[in-house]
Amino acid sequence: MSKQVVITEPDFQSIKTLGIRETYRDQYWLKQDPIYEDRLLWRAQTFRHIVHLLPGQTILELGCGEGHFTRQLLRVSREQNPITAVTFHSDNHRPKDFPAFVEFTNASSVFETLAGRSFDFIIAMDLLDERNCGWLLQKINELLKPGGQVIFYESNPWNVVLKLRRFISQLLGRKDPRRLLSRSKLYELISEVGFLRVFAVHNDFVYAPLTRSLVWFLRNLSILLENTPGIQNLAGSILIHAQKPPRVVERPKISLFEHEQLRKSVSVVIPCHNEEMNVEPLVNKLRDFYGEYIHEIIPVDDNSRDNTAEVIQRLAQEDPIIKPVFRSPPNGVGRAITDGYQVATGKYILSMDCDFQHLLPEIRDLFDAAAEGYDVVVGSRFSRHSVLLNYPLQKIIANRGFHALAQILFQQRFRDLTNNLKLIRREVIEKIEWTQPGFAINAETGLEPLLRGYSVKEVPISWINRTPDMGVSSFRLIKVGNGYWRVLLRLWLRTAFGIGRQHPQK
Repeated sequence: MSKQVVITEPDFQSIKTLGIRETYRDQYWLKQDPIYEDRLLWRAQTFRHIVHLLPGQTILELGCGEGHFTRQLLRVSREQNPITAVTFHSDNHRPKDFPAFVEFTNASSVFETLAGRSFDFIIAMDLLDERNCGWLLQKINELLKPGGQVIFYESNPWNVVLKLRRFISQLLGRKDPRRLLSRSKLYELISEVGFLRVFAVHNDFVYAPLTRSLVWFLRNLSILLENTPGIQNLAGSILIHAQKPPRVVERPKISLFEHEQLRKSVSVVIPCHNEEMNVEPLVNKLRDFYGEYIHEIIPVDDNSRDNTAEVIQRLAQEDPIIKPVFRSPPNGVGRAITDGYQVATGKYILSMDCDFQHLLPEIRDLFDAAAEGYDVVVGSRFSRHSVLLNYPLQKIIANRGFHALAQILFQQRFRDLTNNLKLIRREVIEKIEWTQPGFAINAETGLEPLLRGYSVKEVPISWINRTPDMGVSSFRLIKVGNGYWRVLLRLWLRTAFGIGRQHPQK
């Protein structure tokens, strides 16, 4: 028997406010945002990457309007997640192109329909109003499963273009009906409701005055500005994430295997230096998600000072597909990766850092590209669909400067080839001599195959600032920077003038 729900006058007024906000937002997208479909795809990818979406997990979209964002959710989720789309405007009807598994609910029956139900994730855009924020947050808290997560996108009241537009609209008698909240106020209200792991960041500088010709420039600039203290406060929107207690939630054990031609073909090389708390969770999740792909897992202990070697040894004794390498000094991530390459026997070699366990669901995109026939697939942090939250500004500047110069020198287009998340055919690995002992090997593994004519594809991945349970990064920009520039100089001299050692081509 369904639970009887009485809609009180405060509920009615709050729903009315939601309907106003939803309608105003949709009209803005259609009339004033020439790239709204691209923007919503970026946001859908951001949602997917922040929550690390797995097939079968349930999504509640509040304020779906005419389904513009719902369509992008369907796209990034591969139509593998049940979606409930709620509109707060009585005139909206179920879009005809929605798949049957998408549940469409109108505001008139939303609470009765959703009473007693719960969802893994809730997402809403431009709905948190000063008049109803506390009420809506309580409703969302009730609708989330324990450990469930919520993502909000809200307009930033500090955005100067928005301030100017609202001022002009008021002069013309078209007052903005929204009562927007600042980032700090949103953070405070969400924390008061009892959510954990709350973060609120300014996001997206791709806003009016906007033409399609400006999109490429603004999208690249936005990555920099979003992570620049002070300037980031002027972004177009605020991205808020929160989790309902408890903090630690067991992830479902589900296989993400899809490509039979890649069955048992992948050697996973993992350089490990003082990673005792990361290596076992990473290995376990690799086996859970991608066991059918994996031929062997090769953790390479790079002279760790903690108990990393003991953990790896125990894992190897428990499972024969784990084939560890224990290095002798000198240390160096480049040396560790090269040693792992030398013992790998799979058709493909997947290299990854030891603290990547949180983004493993996104790695399925790398296997998709390999199944399409690409020789090298790179996880790109700077794709237009990537997620960078609290990324160190100095690393952004160094990365973008390196790649801009590399594109000029080599007359090739690419966005981020220096991340140690790559899936490479073993014959490509075997035909190239790797020279860098440190982090600069990541530049070699990205640029060398490209310059030798192998097919390379970049797929977007996320980077969200390391949490305490992930350990401490050993990357030091000044210390390792010289290696990257040496790689660039050596490859340019060889490519442009034939100076230096010539290796066999493809």
